[in-house]
Amino acid sequence: MNNVTNLVKKYRQAPWRVQRQWLGLILLGVALAALVAGIYLNVTARGTLAGRQVLMLEAEITDNKLANADLEANLAEASSTEKMEQHAQALGFHPATSEEITYVVVPGYVPQIGINLSTADPQPAVSNIKPEYTQTLFEWFALRIQSASASSGGQP
Repeated sequence: MNNVTNLVKKYRQAPWRVQRQWLGLILLGVALAALVAGIYLNVTARGTLAGRQVLMLEAEITDNKLANADLEANLAEASSTEKMEQHAQALGFHPATSEEITYVVVPGYVPQIGINLSTADPQPAVSNIKPEYTQTLFEWFALRIQSASASSGGQP
């Protein structure tokens, strides 16, 4: 028992130990808070960078669409009939006259026959569907009711 009281007495004589423990706990709490704050800032910074990259890519897509539309407009203008005629005349071409046109007959060539979409047979085709599958539900009920009344002799 004397040892216990002696130990308590020595512990009370060193209050700096208690202060050291409290200081350690406080520093541990501060370190954990700083760690959580650092992780939060890291995640937030990455999210911000990803959002910025998305905005930049969307702007690039818009720019590419505008450039594509400009190129399509330039192509349409360059391939217009007037421009093509001017270019052909600049190269020395002119519209062909009937004397300049030569038709070549190729022996054995058979031109394609146009596709005839009209039906040659005005009669409707015979249906392969059974009559049971062409009835509506109401027609089926009406037939059942008629057959039931006929089998009972029409008497209630």
